[in-house]
Amino acid sequence: MKNNLIIEDWGRIGFEEAWKLQTRHQQALIERKRNAQSQNIKREAGNHFLIFCEHPHVYTIGKTGSGDHLLVGDDYLRKHNIAYHHINRGGDITYHGPGQLVIYPILDLEFFFRDLHRYIRLLEEMIIRTMAELGLEGYRRSGFTGVWTGPSANRKICAIGVHMSRWVSMHGLAFNVKPDLIHFDHIIPCGIKDKEKSVTSIAAESGEEPDMASVKSLVRNHFVNLFEIDNYETKQNLRRIDDSDDAIDLAQ
Repeated sequence: MKNNLIIEDWGRIGFEEAWKLQTRHQQALIERKRNAQSQNIKREAGNHFLIFCEHPHVYTIGKTGSGDHLLVGDDYLRKHNIAYHHINRGGDITYHGPGQLVIYPILDLEFFFRDLHRYIRLLEEMIIRTMAELGLEGYRRSGFTGVWTGPSANRKICAIGVHMSRWVSMHGLAFNVKPDLIHFDHIIPCGIKDKEKSVTSIAAESGEEPDMASVKSLVRNHFVNLFEIDNYETKQNLRRIDDSDDAIDLAQ
């Protein structure tokens, strides 16, 4: 079976809008799958999406998260124009904001493998390989999801949280390229209370601010190689769709 990938760059986009568009993409792939199954059609090619974007300031908390891990109240959020959403991914609370590369793979995993843990490990590997090209070492930590760095691998640089429906993925990775890390001080990131563990970024570790476009290119290359993508097409600065657009067309 062949796998075709559409890579979309949404630029700076509000979290709610991105969540809505992800859901449309995911539902379009699920609908295609259901149609093939109902007509007993064997699918020979998988069509998938890889989304790049950045979000304005927002805290999101997953299905297994605790509201107590947000350390500020509504007044603070309003004053600093920070959104807050309970969402349908796994994991606890995290921050998204400018300078952080958010990566949303929307894949029909039945064209690859039906193994959630393997999927997460490949996403981690993608970031580890990207970091190596930026001159940094990335690590996994037993019992934790995501990618870590530092001499004791105690600084988290990439958080991962996904949602799966009929083996079609959404949500994904928050890779700290050059965000303002002060926003992590107002949460217990990923629900990890260990004071010896912290959050970091490429900029904080290297002392330089990498070009976001270059980081996207590295991530894309490693994603395509790790998932053995046959064909891919990149759509830069994609114009967002509105409510009148047909979501099914996005999966053609």
